[in-house]
Amino acid sequence: MKIVLASGSPRRRELLSVVGVKDFEVCPAEGEEKTEAGLAPSEIVKSLSAAKAREVAAKFDGDTVIIAADTIVWAEGRVLGKPHGEDEAFKMLKALSGKTHEVYTGITLIKGGEALSCAECTKVEFRELNDDEINAYIATGEPMDKAGAYGIQGTGGRMLVHDISGDFYNVVGLPIARVARAIQKLS
Repeated sequence: MKIVLASGSPRRRELLSVVGVKDFEVCPAEGEEKTEAGLAPSEIVKSLSAAKAREVAAKFDGDTVIIAADTIVWAEGRVLGKPHGEDEAFKMLKALSGKTHEVYTGITLIKGGEALSCAECTKVEFRELNDDEINAYIATGEPMDKAGAYGIQGTGGRMLVHDISGDFYNVVGLPIARVARAIQKLS
């Protein structure tokens, strides 16, 4: 069975290996990420992952399993995406400081005409951060390609996070237990 990861994320590549998938191709989706207004966060990530999976599935035969994912940070009723610069990263981290937010990852797997989509939610509590700590974290460069301007698997987990409730790997970007079960269903 051929498996294709519809993501260029190095973290997702590593996590797919954790579930025992060693031989897979990477073909990132290139379409614009758009969703309908007013969707719940779980529906946003499922919609985005499904669009990515469909886009990439169109390039392969029906025996190929396509795995697509999308992760968002949901705080105070809004999505925090990837920051477009250090100022935006600072604002995001300042908004998360001392509070609990949710990280949602939607995954969609497609094989032939069958598609499976689900969403995972993990709550993450940040400790209270001062401006110097936020600036020091931004100086590491780690926040710039991550939803919510932080990575839990790196320096951010050590500097920013007080507690998590749920799947750690979901916050990294791929809820591996869910992915493993979905691959089994489609096999």
